[in-house]
Amino acid sequence: MADPGEAVSCFYNTEPPAAAYPRVMSTHAQSTFTVKNWDEHAYNEVDGHLKLTRATVAFGYTGDLEGDGAIEYLMMYQDDGSARSIALERFSGRLNGKSGTFVLEHHANYADGTNSGEFDVIAGSGTGQLASLRGHGTSLSRQDGTMLVTLDYDLG
Repeated sequence: MADPGEAVSCFYNTEPPAAAYPRVMSTHAQSTFTVKNWDEHAYNEVDGHLKLTRATVAFGYTGDLEGDGAIEYLMMYQDDGSARSIALERFSGRLNGKSGTFVLEHHANYADGTNSGEFDVIAGSGTGQLASLRGHGTSLSRQDGTMLVTLDYDLG
């Protein structure tokens, strides 16, 4: 029997999900981002409500993350104007001077003019000097133009 608080998988002989482990990373990065392109289209609605959309977006990053992001969003809009999204993004550029690419898995919420989310670096998605990258981060964008991203990470 497992100790209380110990991460245990419900499947025989498998590791518990990564979310069961603490996310303590040794290095912190912070950047700003801009939207270079946003192409969004509805693909499903129910009587004009609960609209589902897909967006192809290009971001530019400045700061500890320096480069470009290519992202595909799937979004659901509520009748009150709030929304939820999931996305995959490939970042290409430099992270604190190290070059390469990696893929992020995003989960976000939008309400009252603010979009806030979290993301994880997908294990094994890094290339170049970022091949061994692991990390977790947050994003925040507001109607006032604030667009911030943080990434806590390890290389190696």
